[in-house]
Amino acid sequence: MSYQFIKRWSPLLLPAGLLAAAFAVLQRLPLLPAPQRELFGYAPWLALCGGVTLSLAFNRGRVLLALLVVALLYLVTRTHLQQGVELYAPRTLYLFSSILIPVNLTLFCFMRERGVFTHAGRLRLGFLLLQLLALFWVVRFPGDYGALAEFIGRPLTGGTLAGGTLPHSSLILFSFAFVMIGLRAVKRRYPIDLALLGTLVALGITLNRASSEELPALFVTAAALLLTVALLQDSHSMAFSDDLTGLPSRRALNEQVMGLPRRFCVAMLDVDHFKRFNDSYGHEVGDQVLKMVGARIAAVKGGGKPFRYGGEEFTVIFPGKGVKEVTPHLEELRRSIEAYRLWIRGTDRPREADAGKAKRSQGRNGEGKTASVTVSIGVAASSEEMRAPSEVIASADRALYRAKQQGRNRIVA
Repeated sequence: MSYQFIKRWSPLLLPAGLLAAAFAVLQRLPLLPAPQRELFGYAPWLALCGGVTLSLAFNRGRVLLALLVVALLYLVTRTHLQQGVELYAPRTLYLFSSILIPVNLTLFCFMRERGVFTHAGRLRLGFLLLQLLALFWVVRFPGDYGALAEFIGRPLTGGTLAGGTLPHSSLILFSFAFVMIGLRAVKRRYPIDLALLGTLVALGITLNRASSEELPALFVTAAALLLTVALLQDSHSMAFSDDLTGLPSRRALNEQVMGLPRRFCVAMLDVDHFKRFNDSYGHEVGDQVLKMVGARIAAVKGGGKPFRYGGEEFTVIFPGKGVKEVTPHLEELRRSIEAYRLWIRGTDRPREADAGKAKRSQGRNGEGKTASVTVSIGVAASSEEMRAPSEVIASADRALYRAKQQGRNRIVA
């Protein structure tokens, strides 16, 4: 199983696994002694406090807003919905919560991160507060707004709203939100998007069984944990992944080499004449080159683990391999980079994907401009005289320097 496969699909497993665990725990809660079940009621608040503290510390506004929504729902559940939704106040709170939650979570998923202690962050908190004030106003004056609550709860296919059952209007919104957030989460695979998808499911389950004794606490805890873990994953990714190429960064390399076996091989790769390329075509095209090179290095065969070392330099670690074993894979990589033709983005090229694709098609008919790059590669392997990873990396770097001296676009060991 390759590194890229694990990186691509592992984030999808956390929301599904945590929600499945919540269902499993739900079956065993009645078997716990009464004192332990009473302590379990504090779990949601502890999880929420931990998540809010981290989101404030990391200045992550989207997670903070989602946690506030989760906390408000749990507060409403415990204070108004435990006895059912027959009376006006709990019924109105229940109906409006079932509408506002999918709408807000969808907005949080698609909005850009703007932090907490910023003007945009304050506006978003104010928008959430405005919803609370509006909901309070509707609950406070049943004579004026009672018809609105009844309209939200009106079934679309006849019948009446049963206690603890989501109204049809809410089911439609939850389904729409699930599709929208799900498509975005699967496409981007960002931890926070995936956590928002899991949170949507958890809160939908909570609303559908709001009068239950244990279920709201359990699934609110699961939602808070999902958001908190996603925040940590996202922060870890920012620290250990290169934002431009998507490869692990040099910091990740420094941690990876500590767990290498005694036998390993290191390849250092450098884009030839990259400064000249940047000067000729601009930094935006230079970024395109680095993305292309990074994508091809990420697909290297032979069990190599790629990293962006810095600038236009990359590193590939081959655990348990020697120079002769990895050279064919590196040669295939070198040739694939050399053969790639990069279509230069012109100043008149549209930014939209479809229009840009049409423009590239015109270029392939002879109107466009292409460029290509090559890489030089230095390789070194561990030995009895050279066991420390830092020594092997330094040796591969010297081999890279010799490859540059010998004419570039070659592999030197």
